[in-house]
Amino acid sequence: METTHRVVVGDSRTLSDVADESVELVVTSPPYPMIEMWDDLFTELDPAIGDALDAGDGQAAFEAMHTQLEAVWDELERVLVDGGIACINVGDATRSVDDSFRVYPNHARVLAAFEDRGFDPLPDVLWRKPANSAAKFMGSGMIPPNAYVTLEHEYVLIFRKGGRRREFKPGADRRYEAAYFWEERNRWFSDVWTDVTGELQTLHETDDELRERSAAYPLEIPYRLICMYSAYGDTVLDPFWGTGTTTLAAMCAGRNSIGIELEDAFLEVFDEGVDEVPALSRSVGRARLERHREFVERRRQEGKGFEYEADYYDTPVVTKMEQGIRLRDVRAIESCDDGYRAEHGTLTLE
Repeated sequence: METTHRVVVGDSRTLSDVADESVELVVTSPPYPMIEMWDDLFTELDPAIGDALDAGDGQAAFEAMHTQLEAVWDELERVLVDGGIACINVGDATRSVDDSFRVYPNHARVLAAFEDRGFDPLPDVLWRKPANSAAKFMGSGMIPPNAYVTLEHEYVLIFRKGGRRREFKPGADRRYEAAYFWEERNRWFSDVWTDVTGELQTLHETDDELRERSAAYPLEIPYRLICMYSAYGDTVLDPFWGTGTTTLAAMCAGRNSIGIELEDAFLEVFDEGVDEVPALSRSVGRARLERHREFVERRRQEGKGFEYEADYYDTPVVTKMEQGIRLRDVRAIESCDDGYRAEHGTLTLE
């Protein structure tokens, strides 16, 4: 099985390199409005944003930043297939503007924008970030009432384009081979994720300055979302590509991908580490199989049995739908004119 991975240097407000209804899944983490590190970027897109910040008008800046993001949401509505899914990882912002401290609810603003474009919101996910500091408060410390809750979570907002789910031919191999294990389904489809940090290894250490200018999330997040909301043969789009985490996840999951990125420096760093992807994909797949076998042992110790055996792996499974599960690993990657081609095989355990 071969997958293709295009990376385009360009502005995601105009996805001219992506055809109408050619993408089955969007997984992305945009720059978060009202987070200070993104002020310069938003001001470059619209100088009025910098003027509003200088004038101490935080609400005007907030609205203008989201207006820039909405141009991207317009494009996502165009390129997604009917029934396609968009997963938007976003965090709220806390900030003092003109000596007034408040929260800027980015997740609520993005939710409203997608609804305005006809998307159906699906249940979202909260994932907890590791705390940056031992301090669990902001404001006046231990003296009430002027302390503030510390934001330690982000949202994965999930939307479906149109009112109907995607349809597949009965028994389609590309869907059943992309199945996840029963216990993965129970963990992944929970609305609170507390176990994502450090679960999958990263490709390589990215340049610190570039990482600071990216919206990188842990590899586990896009990997899970791609496994949850796409099948083999699907194409995953990330319009805010950054360090390429979504492309890495798509490679490991055996899906095609498209990334859009303003800064070509990110592509250079990604290209330097792409040879590590085969080893990364094997470690990801083997970790899934190992966790499944640990689950099997625990279930047997509880006196529970299994009715089915996996077709491609020497392990029992809970449901009939899991029998055809076929994890893919990357055997080889070659560079092409606009990205990469990856050759996949069926993951085996030695």
